[in-house]
Amino acid sequence: MPKSALHQNCFSKLFVIASVTAFGVATLNAAAQPATLPGKPIHFIVPYLPGGTTGIVARTVGQKVSEKLGQPVIVENRAGAGGNVGMDAVAKAAPDGYTIGFGAISTNALNPHVYKSMAFDPRKDFAGISLIGYSTIVLEVGADTPIKTVADLINAAKNTPGMTYGTAGAGTSMHLAGVLFAQTTQTDLTHVAYKGSMPGINDMMGGHIKVMFDNLPASLPHIQSGKLRALAVAGAARSPSLPDVPTLAEAGLKGYAVDPWFGVFGPANMPPGVVQKLNQAFVEALALPEVKEKLLRAGFTPKSSSAAELDALARSEFERLGKIARDAKMVAE
Repeated sequence: MPKSALHQNCFSKLFVIASVTAFGVATLNAAAQPATLPGKPIHFIVPYLPGGTTGIVARTVGQKVSEKLGQPVIVENRAGAGGNVGMDAVAKAAPDGYTIGFGAISTNALNPHVYKSMAFDPRKDFAGISLIGYSTIVLEVGADTPIKTVADLINAAKNTPGMTYGTAGAGTSMHLAGVLFAQTTQTDLTHVAYKGSMPGINDMMGGHIKVMFDNLPASLPHIQSGKLRALAVAGAARSPSLPDVPTLAEAGLKGYAVDPWFGVFGPANMPPGVVQKLNQAFVEALALPEVKEKLLRAGFTPKSSSAAELDALARSEFERLGKIARDAKMVAE
């Protein structure tokens, strides 16, 4: 082979090798770089019907997150199976940060111990982003009932075995609150699971059901208008929205406390950079005075966290609530 041809052949091979090497390095560098947000709208799945606590909070906070990221945050209600339908959609979404979900004490800790069949495992299928805060559960009756105190309710329940009470769904924190109430008071209550807060509230105001455990933000306007009567709140402390309403512990149920928490979750295996960016947006949104004021006024206590803190909370609550559910024989289809 002539020397010039040999040189050209060697040069061609070296060029190919260099090109392949450069491509490989570029590919590795690209893979090593955290994915960034935002490049398109973010879908924020709320696994419950519109009009409840989660809808109020998601739209309030989502608007501010949208402003901080410069992309729309589209709130989508996908109700069903105590929140399992919506959170299953989150678990199965691409882990790129463009689909996130409004998880809760129920979907991410309680439901796996209550539902006979689960399409996801909250311990493996989600990445925590940030805590959103805590809601207050209110024990309420229709304004036209003679029941005016917790003591009145206990007496009525003891005289009426099988008395019904409503909640926004089986396996919810409200269901848990009702089960613990029956255990603590040694009463025989029958749970009626509605598909969200509003159907139950409407039935109470229509006189079709006497008692309900509900998340306060959904019921608060009706309590304030006098259509519903709040007997007590289920949390460890009184609600700033209802300062004159006692806790159930204050009303005689020593040690009783149920404080539902909510958080933002994405699919497992999200890039750390994406989680960090989303966490920052939610933390900053929840710190805004106008957001705090609006949520507190609605009966919701905003509180953010790191992604790791939310993951740790969900894991510990999974273990704690598993024992409670087993002891109470809580079951949902």
